[in-house]
Amino acid sequence: METQTASTKKIGVNYGLILGLISVAFSVVIWVLGMSAERPWWTSALSVAIMVALIVYGLKAFKAANAGFMSLGEALKTGLTISLISGLIGALFMYLFVTVIEPDFIGQILEQTERQMYEQNPNITDEQAEMGLKMTEKFTTPWMMSLFGLIGTLFFGFIISLIAGLAMKNNKPEHLQ
Repeated sequence: METQTASTKKIGVNYGLILGLISVAFSVVIWVLGMSAERPWWTSALSVAIMVALIVYGLKAFKAANAGFMSLGEALKTGLTISLISGLIGALFMYLFVTVIEPDFIGQILEQTERQMYEQNPNITDEQAEMGLKMTEKFTTPWMMSLFGLIGTLFFGFIISLIAGLAMKNNKPEHLQ
């Protein structure tokens, strides 16, 4: 008889909404501070730390609501639900950001990319730089940026859920299942 009281969906959606909203708020702060285009390394590190914390807290909530039991599969399911909801919110925000809030954002990225190409390789020809920029343009459309954001969130969410799930798992004994 199944005595599970926790729902991976309910906990995943709740923590996914929280993570998504915190991620959007963090992105807005970075934009207000004028660091959106260059994104210093510490902003990415802080984003990952926030993601780790929310997924781990979500897994702890699931485990606590499930009488201290959680399988690796339940951890992955909960963590990926958190990541999916957060990723969808982030992807929607990214699309709105580059199309409505800051429509010149892609242009800023392309300018920075060109500047970095010439700084890192002063001997680059104009044709090589143009080819590199055309390739960059293909991956910096609003849809592609949103899609890559969602895929990245799911990938890192899976890795975080896997590691945390392995550390936190506690399978139910067979006589309780």
